[in-house]
Amino acid sequence: MGNLQRPRLIAFDLDGTLIDSRRDLADSANQLIVELGGSPLSEDDIGRMVGEGAGVLVRRALAASRIREAHDALKRFLDIYDTRLLNHTRAYEGIVDAVHAARARGSVVVLTNKPLRPSEQILQGLHLRALFDEVVGGDGPYPRKPDPAGLLTLVNNVGAAPADCLLIGDSAIDHETAVRAGAQCCLASYGFGFAAFPRERLTGAEKVAESTRDLIGVIEEFARD
Repeated sequence: MGNLQRPRLIAFDLDGTLIDSRRDLADSANQLIVELGGSPLSEDDIGRMVGEGAGVLVRRALAASRIREAHDALKRFLDIYDTRLLNHTRAYEGIVDAVHAARARGSVVVLTNKPLRPSEQILQGLHLRALFDEVVGGDGPYPRKPDPAGLLTLVNNVGAAPADCLLIGDSAIDHETAVRAGAQCCLASYGFGFAAFPRERLTGAEKVAESTRDLIGVIEEFARD
């Protein structure tokens, strides 16, 4: 970490921001759907369901397939997904450079609604884990995003003010989390979650990165403020 005039925190979402995991998530959800007697959904449709945790993804996928949710559907989905975590999932091109840019300017964490264990497994498997000071999953001690409690705790832990935090994510959930926390927000429009973002919720205060190259520029601008 470089010399800092004041503490800063840069928090990255995982799915659709750091990594493109859409196919593995879709394949896992579709295997569950087929096992329960339904017809597979498109990868795009499932991608728009991601962002609020595995339980919400399962409920949305089964509802879209007109399947009554089984009591063990979430557990079965997680078991299936555990076998597919790194089949097709990859880091977005240029994201390592973006994270290094962040590390030069503040503390860097992952804040995701994905459970911690698969999050850590994916980050380790893609050789990304060492780039982050902390990883907070959706099954940890804090409520899932968009509740700002987890982000605010991370901010407090590094001695920063909420205004000196940048949350980078691809979904409306990330945007709402940043707004509720009083943090700055960058939306990764290259991520698969952005397709479902309701454009009327854009305030003009957030930044939008169409590529990881754009993201580096946003990080550099954030550190100059």
